[in-house]
This record gives sequence, structure tokens and C-alpha cells, in this order.
Amino acid sequence: MTYIYYLILKKQRNVERIEDTPSKKSSKYKVEGNKSEMVKKGENIYKRKDGRWEGRYIKERTLKNKIVYGYIYGRQYAEVKERLTVIKAKYLLSDYSMTRYNGTIETFISNWMMSTMKYIVKPTTYSNYVRLIKRHIIPSVGSIELQKITQEDVQTLVYQLAQQQFASGTIRNVFNILKKALNLAVEQKYLRENPCKNIILPKTTTKKVSALSLNDQRKVELLALQEKECSPIILALYSGMRIGEISGLKWEDIDFEKQVIHVKRTITRITNEHTTTTKTEVVEGTPKSNNSERVIPLAKNLSNYLMDKKQKTSSVYVISCNGGLTEPRTINYRFKKIVNTIGLPEIRFHSLRHTFATRCLEQGVDVASLSQILGHHSTKLTLDTYADSLLENRQAAIATIDNLFLNAQ
Repeated sequence: MTYIYYLILKKQRNVERIEDTPSKKSSKYKVEGNKSEMVKKGENIYKRKDGRWEGRYIKERTLKNKIVYGYIYGRQYAEVKERLTVIKAKYLLSDYSMTRYNGTIETFISNWMMSTMKYIVKPTTYSNYVRLIKRHIIPSVGSIELQKITQEDVQTLVYQLAQQQFASGTIRNVFNILKKALNLAVEQKYLRENPCKNIILPKTTTKKVSALSLNDQRKVELLALQEKECSPIILALYSGMRIGEISGLKWEDIDFEKQVIHVKRTITRITNEHTTTTKTEVVEGTPKSNNSERVIPLAKNLSNYLMDKKQKTSSVYVISCNGGLTEPRTINYRFKKIVNTIGLPEIRFHSLRHTFATRCLEQGVDVASLSQILGHHSTKLTLDTYADSLLENRQAAIATIDNLFLNAQ
């Protein structure tokens, strides 16, 4: 029994001492042998036919606000009264009355997605949520009744994902989706508390970036420059833009007079919920975050390259396919053909962005400027991602200090 419950119980006992004089209107006596016990009106404590005492309390309410009672039994009136006082105090202090929910985690989280998340997050984010829920949450805890899910169930989900060697970022994303859904269940009084509290999560790890060597970069560039239309490879290598941002880039976004590129939109392929004929659809949206909607300085050589390509096309998109936009899947496909032609090991288009960042660091670009060009939300993310690329900079700094030491001899 906690200290606060003890104080409540003590206060109630003091009140009972003051009201020790029996009243026919307010109380009645039950006699067991030589011992008498007083039952007050409204206490919800009754003597059963089997000789036991029964205490009743409000356990929860249904969706129609109908009261569902809980019961406590004991051989002695005082025993039941004490236990009932503690339980009532618990509900009183938490100001909580549970509402019954006759459904599973799958039912609740599906309703939450359709009624809430669909209207407050980007379509790309919503599509990613749906994918993670279907792939990880529903198979693990989907069949559990909402009001029966435990901390152990959530921890098991996390351990299962870790055993399957999913990245720490993926595990945290899955966990955070479940946590958000169950926070709503707490707000709606379906759960007393969120079972996602105090869950042990894997340590956050940063994947080692894979950037092209300068020699391999030159090989890729030579083939890219042979393309008749503007190459997404050249854009990625000399602007650091993401594949979706390159796909959505329009000529109107490039200010050749001020020599800047405005990143305003991104193209993504997501799950198609509007029809059963196609599984996915291409959508245009805003960049990944507020920091991603940015202005990138346009270097002279890249500017000349783009200006030349603009004069040879009628498409509004910088990277075009049959006059329209070129979706990321097509860009990836074309990039793989070039990589296979050169004979490079398996490498993703995103590696070109890493290559851009690595070249910048090698040429002495400061981290704060690079972070803004890449659209990172903080310089810490840039430092964490490209720590290995900054090794030479750190070695140079140590060498400078070392020279001071030598000069002191």
C-alpha cells in the first residue's frame, strides 16, 4: 500500500470514529458471533448468503457509458472495506474510468490510421506507416485484444525485430508508430497507461555511407555526359539532391540569373489505396522536411551544363521521360545499367549524394554549409553521417598541433 493510499484510509477511519454513534437512517448492524460491524449507506459493501462480505466498485464504462462493476470478497467486513478503499482511491487519484473496447490491436490501429493519420501526415509518410504496420506490427501483436496488450508484448515485438537484424532506425520507427496509436487509446480511456513505457530499444546506429572513389566517379560521369538529355547522375554528383527531388525538379526552379536551385517538391511512389488495378502510384509532394525545402548554390560548370540541356528540350521537367517527369524507379533503373556497364559493385543512386558530400569535405567545405546544402535538420546529423570522411580533416588538425609541439623543442 502506497503512502498516499495510507493517508486516505487513515482519514476515512478518523471519520468513522466521529460517526461511531449508530443511526437507523444512515447505517445498519451486521452481527457475527460476539463481534458487530457497521455498514454505512452508499459503501457498496454487503453480507452474502455464504457468509462472505462483498465490496463493489466501478471498474469501467462501456461505449454507451454503462457502468461495469468490479467485486472484492473477504471473510471480514474490515478486510473488504480496507481493500475497497485502496481500489477506489486508485481510481480517484488517477481520475480515470476505463471505457470498454471490444476489438484487437489491428482493429484499433487500422481505425486510427484511416480516421486520423491519413489527414495529418504526408501521403508518403502515411504509406510508410501502412507498410510498417502490415509488415511488422499486425503479424506480431495485431491479434491481441487492445485492453489486454502488455509491456511484455511490446518488448517481445522489439526483440523479434532485433533478432531479424532490422536496422535500429526501422525498429524505432515501428515502435513509435505503435506508441502513438496506444497514446490515443490512453486518451480515449481504453487503456489506463501506455504499455510502450520503459521499453528497452536497441542503440541507435549510423550506417556507414558508401561513396564512389574519385576514379569510379569519373567513369560514371563519362557515361552520364554522353546522354542526350539532362542526366540525373550529373545533378546528384554536383548538387547533392535526393532522387525524389531530382525527379520533381522543374526548369522554373532553376534561377540562372542568381545561380541557385530551389528545391520545392519531391516525387515518390507509394501504395495505391484508390484502386485495386495497380498496387502503387506516383505522387508529388513537398520535400522530406522544412530543412529539405532549400536553396542550393549553382556552380558555374553545372550551370553551363544545365543551360545547354534546357535549350534542347521542351519539357517543363529537368529530367524528362516522353515529355513528362521521370519517376525515381526509372532513374534507378537507368543508373543500374550504367553501373553494370562499368562493372562497379552493387551501388545505389543515393550513393551519388554521399559522393557529393564526401567530395565537399575533401575540398574543405565547412560542415555547417554542407548541412544546409544537403537539407539536414542539424549539423550533428551531417557529422554523424560523414564522420569517416572527416578523418583526414581531423588528422590535419592533429598535425597542426603536433607542429607546435615540435617547434617548442
